[in-house]
Amino acid sequence: MNIIASFAPFILFAVLLHLGFVQAALWAGAATACGLILRDRLMRGRSVKVLEVETAVLFAGLAAYTALTGQDWTIPMVRLVVDGGLLLIVLFSVAIGLPFTLQYAREDTPPEIWARPEFIDANRRITLAWAGAFAVLTAADAMMAFMPQIPHWIGVLLTVAALYGAVQYTRTASAGRPA
Repeated sequence: MNIIASFAPFILFAVLLHLGFVQAALWAGAATACGLILRDRLMRGRSVKVLEVETAVLFAGLAAYTALTGQDWTIPMVRLVVDGGLLLIVLFSVAIGLPFTLQYAREDTPPEIWARPEFIDANRRITLAWAGAFAVLTAADAMMAFMPQIPHWIGVLLTVAALYGAVQYTRTASAGRPA
């Protein structure tokens, strides 16, 4: 599932962030997104993915902003900004009629079905499921940033449940896509 690999920048970001390396986590997210772009384009001959380009821009922009301003992020605040940015990227893809999952789905399906309404609709639903997960992540981040009296484990549980749900929905819905 190549779509899951596209979230590698966010996974590396989360790991480095929780080790206390905020700026390194942002730069690593940008570098990983750029690496995915190069891997797909140069090594695999695949199309450049909008999600990966916008992820690279998001992380590089936040890293540059942090370096230039000396912004001192708390872990919940930088996660809130990153997850909120990811949510906006995904919602934008739906708003312009090109759900981000279409590029991934087209790599695994014959070109003659790409224009079918049910194919496009399935990808819109999968993208909206991811948007829902990212909305939960953003809400959990906001809760951890602005309501420290709420136990941290609740935010973590919400995050894990939302991501698990999106992955499971993607697997189930992808299996039902027309082939």
